[in-house]
Amino acid sequence: IRRPPRSTQGVSSAASDVYKRQVLRRISDMSNTSSKVHDQLIAFGITPHSIHRNLPVEKLVEQSIETNEGMLTSTGSLSVKTGKYTGRSPQDRYIIYDDETHETIDWGDVNRQFPTEKFNSIFEKMKKHAEGKDLYVFDGFVGADKENRLAIRVVNDHAWQNLFCRQLFVRPSNEELESHDPDFTIVCLNDFETIPEIDGTRTNIFILVNLSKKIVLIGGTNYAGEMKKSMFAVMNYLMPKKDVFPMHCSANIGKEGDTALFFGLSGTGKTSLSADPERMLIGDDEHGWSQNGVFNFEGGCYAKCINLNEDAEPQIWNAIKSGAVLENVVVNKDTLKPDFDDGSLTENTRAAYPLDYIPGAVIPSVGGHPKVIIFLTADALGVLPPVSKLTKEGAMFHFMSGYTSKLAGTERGIKEPKATFSACFGSPFMPRPASVYAKMLGEKILEHNTVVYLINTGWSGGPYGVGKRISIKYSRAMVTAALTGKFDLIKFRHDDTFNLDVPTECPGVPSDVLDPKNTWIDKDSYDLSAKKLAQMFGENFTKFLSLIHI
Repeated sequence: IRRPPRSTQGVSSAASDVYKRQVLRRISDMSNTSSKVHDQLIAFGITPHSIHRNLPVEKLVEQSIETNEGMLTSTGSLSVKTGKYTGRSPQDRYIIYDDETHETIDWGDVNRQFPTEKFNSIFEKMKKHAEGKDLYVFDGFVGADKENRLAIRVVNDHAWQNLFCRQLFVRPSNEELESHDPDFTIVCLNDFETIPEIDGTRTNIFILVNLSKKIVLIGGTNYAGEMKKSMFAVMNYLMPKKDVFPMHCSANIGKEGDTALFFGLSGTGKTSLSADPERMLIGDDEHGWSQNGVFNFEGGCYAKCINLNEDAEPQIWNAIKSGAVLENVVVNKDTLKPDFDDGSLTENTRAAYPLDYIPGAVIPSVGGHPKVIIFLTADALGVLPPVSKLTKEGAMFHFMSGYTSKLAGTERGIKEPKATFSACFGSPFMPRPASVYAKMLGEKILEHNTVVYLINTGWSGGPYGVGKRISIKYSRAMVTAALTGKFDLIKFRHDDTFNLDVPTECPGVPSDVLDPKNTWIDKDSYDLSAKKLAQMFGENFTKFLSLIHI
């Protein structure tokens, strides 16, 4: 900490008071930073002006406002803008190619190679960039299961990003903080950019995952989701070594102790549908399935909030309060009220908040072996049935297919829904070959006799631009019927085009909605679109034929 000047001559009283407050605050912050942490950062090559370690929410919010990083809304939440980048940049994410990874990573368009020497060069530049700066450190964990969690350290140059990490990752107890020794470190400096021609990156932003050195470097982008997703990719790489099945899914548990999983890519409804007032939330995005059951990787939720409605999603609505972070939500300048219906900045508006903001959330966030698994898809073609029950073989087929539509704003460049196949319902976050995860899921389904449903939360009455998005009220009714065994007493019809078993009725859902063809005015157009999608399924699945026996 720098000493104050010996004389304040020529300095205004107000300026002097501000300076004194800054010094006192740094002293206070340093009291929460052990010499061990300071020495670790120095050994790491980072020599900051000051270190703010595991600050309380109130201080992080205060500093975010003082530095004009964000503003308070009428709900008490902190509103921030992420600038040019309002979603993930998957084409700018790389994994370091070395002896650890050359045979274990599923290299390709998703998992891109990056040379060790270029990584080292960028890291050295980031260290120099951090010299003399105020840095924020969060020490905590990824994973609610103490037997399988990963100790992490996050280093930020913006207070609000450190608040995001504090709310999204698992927070340590005071005793755990005292003895904390990170297994993995994220260095995220928003103000540092690369020069592609020199540094070997595609653009001036980068997400570099070094599994050997156990470091993630992020720069050039303010989108906080990059930190969260990079660490989950790390977990998805590490957990199979421990015989833990890592999953891109949400999870909740009923009053009778019955656990359910919800698989699906961003925008398919994982967060909304797992936040059920009648069930307790385990987590909304990433989990592990061990021999003891299911556990959450996170300590918070990162919910999409475009068109958020209090009646339809009361738990998320009420979680947006003091301590929550709103990303790219338009706020009325006069009333300071968030306008969740305004997508002028991005459709990918987000709310980040700790898990205990959800009433009845399971803390610690662990559950038993799931009785029901729900695969969520947002079919932009509008031809898949809203709900269907899958056989074991069908479950493996759709898990490997991972069909959905990428929705606007979740990635840079996505302006309208785009049909895509993402193996394991999360290939962007799965570094190993899909067969590794498919084998683990197949074994779990067989071992625990788990029932699997496919629920389409996409379009009805026509494709995107013609039909309408299926009501979340109907989707929630279908989920409830699946979780409570209501479908066990209902007749099913067989859909020959997609080889699916579709219920003929569902409590709370009009029967004609359950048959997508009935909702189309032009039946011939439906048949053509359905055949087109079925053909896409078949063409995509040819690379997985060897896994059908799982």
